[in-house]
Amino acid sequence: MTTPATPVPRFDTFYRHDELTRLLFDYADAHPGLVSVASIGKSYEGRDIWVATVTNTATGPDTDKPAFWADGNIHAAELTASTAVLYYLHQLVTGFGSDDQVTHLLDTRVVYLCPRLNPDGAELALGDKPRHIRSSTRRYPYDEDHVEGLTVEDIDGDGRVLFMRIPDPHGGYKKCDRDARLMVPRRPGEFGGEYYRLMPEGSLTNYDGLTIQVNKDPEGLDLNRNFPAFWRQEFEQAGAGDYPTSEPEVKAMVDFVLAHPNIGAAISYHTHSGVILRPMGTQSDDDMIPEDLWSIKRFSALGTELTGYPAVSIWHDFKYHPKETIGGTQDWLYEHLGALFWVVELWGPNKAAGITDYKWIDWYRDHPVEDDLKLLKWSDEQCRGDAHPDWRPFMHPQLGAVEIGGWDKMNYWRNPPPQLREREVARFPAWMNQIALSLPKLELLRTEVRALGPDTWRIRFAVGNAGWLPAAVTKRALARKVVRGVIFEIHLPTHHPEVALIGGKPRVEGPHLEGHAPKASLQAFLPNREVTGDRAVVEWVVRAPKGTRLALTAQAERAGVVRTEVRLD
Repeated sequence: MTTPATPVPRFDTFYRHDELTRLLFDYADAHPGLVSVASIGKSYEGRDIWVATVTNTATGPDTDKPAFWADGNIHAAELTASTAVLYYLHQLVTGFGSDDQVTHLLDTRVVYLCPRLNPDGAELALGDKPRHIRSSTRRYPYDEDHVEGLTVEDIDGDGRVLFMRIPDPHGGYKKCDRDARLMVPRRPGEFGGEYYRLMPEGSLTNYDGLTIQVNKDPEGLDLNRNFPAFWRQEFEQAGAGDYPTSEPEVKAMVDFVLAHPNIGAAISYHTHSGVILRPMGTQSDDDMIPEDLWSIKRFSALGTELTGYPAVSIWHDFKYHPKETIGGTQDWLYEHLGALFWVVELWGPNKAAGITDYKWIDWYRDHPVEDDLKLLKWSDEQCRGDAHPDWRPFMHPQLGAVEIGGWDKMNYWRNPPPQLREREVARFPAWMNQIALSLPKLELLRTEVRALGPDTWRIRFAVGNAGWLPAAVTKRALARKVVRGVIFEIHLPTHHPEVALIGGKPRVEGPHLEGHAPKASLQAFLPNREVTGDRAVVEWVVRAPKGTRLALTAQAERAGVVRTEVRLD
């Protein structure tokens, strides 16, 4: 029977759910010893949430190996996040056997990939008449229609949601005197000009001819505020849900991660800003465990080196409002479990336009008109004008004569244009490989059997951590007591009274193993006295006939499992 060929996906295309499903199973069919695909749960509307498990099963099952997790598209319209995960899957599959780094990675570790955590919201964004909500399609906090106000939607049927402008002497915007297509804010104290009122494209219900309020989406959930760590109610954090993991998509991820304690590091892909975000989201660097902060900064700097994306603190540099704290997020992986974790905000349209000196969130509140002109030039020259369509007349059913145009935020801000998508996501596999290859890896050092008498034996079993990171990965994991030291076990045959353990315990908890990462430079004031902190050994004394075979195992949640056997002779 001929094995199917490796799929050749299009990375300039956003896949609908059925297409994405077929693509994932095509990978599994083409590489059955490398890729398996399973549903980890159902979305609110009943769609499967797929996870691809990628490892060389010939070298052991996935659960015996240290694991790296990557997910994308938890937010509905952030579709490039799904592309980033699919791209990594393709790089792993096509690199295995030809790329030494990828081959060693999949021989010794496992990668869990969830391209789309939120299939319902993505399907809505990809619909024939798209809507760009934040997350899930479940109505929240109330299950009722708006009775008045403006509902944001594609009102003219061109498949885009742009802006509407209406001449109004009290409007807050005006045409830019350097390019009349561009709308810029009216200056403080300015009067006597031609001004406009701007609002999102959409339809109006019960319009009174004077007042317009833009309605919130009835689907008001933010799945990335529904995780257990530092979750807060709706009055403190919009979209948080009824309680932590109340939403099936979030519960599916949390349940999977908890069922796979081998996950030691993770990245969640979002859009947009062109930045790597590191923990924590709820505490300052000063409140973090120093050793963890140093490690996270080390990997973050590596991310900048390999991707070109700057790496910043969520707490210090990426707040939507200076007085707000973002809790209940996927940062739960570090805050509760002590796994290394990053959010990647893919794609920076301002950076693509040549704007280099900007501060992430602050830029969206206010920036010089020169930046808008650079973006408009980028739209004209690189996007055929589609990032900022020209204003065109439209007879609105409630407002009458308006113009529709301006920035296409869905297709050029939240996501890069099709021709730039692969270039953007191609930045990240090398960094993910490096993180995954740094995870702790338990390996057999030696076994020894020594006869103490005709039927009495001393058995020594030694293992070591071959990874750069310690077996616990972080100090926070130790503080949260979510990992144990190395667990050694000797497996005695049942119903064999001539075999007995006479020294030691059948299960022994050993130390937490260090990795081979240096604790300090060679010029440090004090030397590193823990020279072999990456090794552990256990001894047993057994009474058994000569020639008896005994199975031994050693395991650490995040460093994997060692299985071996000794013969007593």
